[in-house]
Formats: sequence, structure tokens, C-alpha cells
Amino acid sequence: MKTKVELKSFTIKQVVIPIRGISPLIVHNFDQKVIIEMEAKQQGKSKTEKHKIRIPENDFEGAKHKSPQGWEGFPAGGFKKALIRGAKMTGLVMKDTMMSFFVKADCEEKQLVRIFGDARMRTDMVRVGMGSADVRYRPEYLNWSAELVIEYNEGQVSLEQLFQMVMAAGYGCGIGDWRPEKGGGYGRFELNK
Repeated sequence: MKTKVELKSFTIKQVVIPIRGISPLIVHNFDQKVIIEMEAKQQGKSKTEKHKIRIPENDFEGAKHKSPQGWEGFPAGGFKKALIRGAKMTGLVMKDTMMSFFVKADCEEKQLVRIFGDARMRTDMVRVGMGSADVRYRPEYLNWSAELVIEYNEGQVSLEQLFQMVMAAGYGCGIGDWRPEKGGGYGRFELNK
């Protein structure tokens, strides 16, 4: 006995949505050197230095998300998470929307969306475990922009809904450190018309 199965065809489309920052973007990538040191410590292979000398410029450079070609970016997954929150703000179901679109990376290897703008070093006091404080040197982009290349299933989410998600995400969620979703006001963006 043969069974006939009808498959719905997906209508996959792609759109480029340019955005620009309306508040500074603070990024904080884990420096590869720091990751290696943490792994060595966890594996009992490191010799702990009591007062390790830090070079702010090295921390600043290490906190950038960089492509192998040298340009700076932000994780595509971070943009996607912001847009999913934006979907909820516009009345869509987050779980359904999550599978309806993908933010394509400009750098596949590192999964980065390119950020246009120059970073400056900022110095912040931050709280770490057990109430102690530390100094962080992070990149901050005062004037920044990006182009989001979004692949989407038109049968699940419309182009109009995508634009609404981007606008809602940029206004109320943001990306990066100290974004509105986490109680700050950084990393906000709008459509770059």
C-alpha cells in the first residue's frame, strides 16, 4: 500500500536590514588568553600569580570580537536573541519565531555580524563574585551601524513582522553589555533609513 504525502513548500527569502546605534555599544568578548588561563587553572596546571600585571590596552583589544580578516563585529546569535525578544514585544510567540528566521553572519568562522564604527576604550568598575570589585577595559562604539542579513520563512513570518521585530528589539532590548534588557541603556538601535 502506497501513501501519498503532500509536503508544504517553504518560501525562504532573504532581506538586508540596515541599522544604526542610538546609544553606545559596549562589547565584551572573552580574550583567548584568558580562556587558556582559566582552563589551566581548572585543570590544576597553572601557577597562580598573586598580583598579575594587567595592561589595559591588551584587555581592551582582547575584548573585541574580531574576524580573521581583522574587522570588528558582534555575534550573530546576539542579534537573533534580541530580535526574538522583539518578536515577543510585538505580540508574536517567541518559540515559534525562533525557528522562522536566521541572522546570517558576515564571518561564518566566528559567527560575527560586522560592526561599522570605531571603538574607544572605556574603564568600568564591575562587581564579581562574593561582592568583590574589579576593573574592566572594554570596547565602546559611540557611533555604530550594521547590516543585518536575515533569512526567513515567509510562511511563518512576514517581512513587515521582521521590520517590527527589529524596531522593537532596537528600542527595548538592545545588544551588548548594559543593554536595556539587563537594566541599562546601551546597545540600542533603529532602522537606518
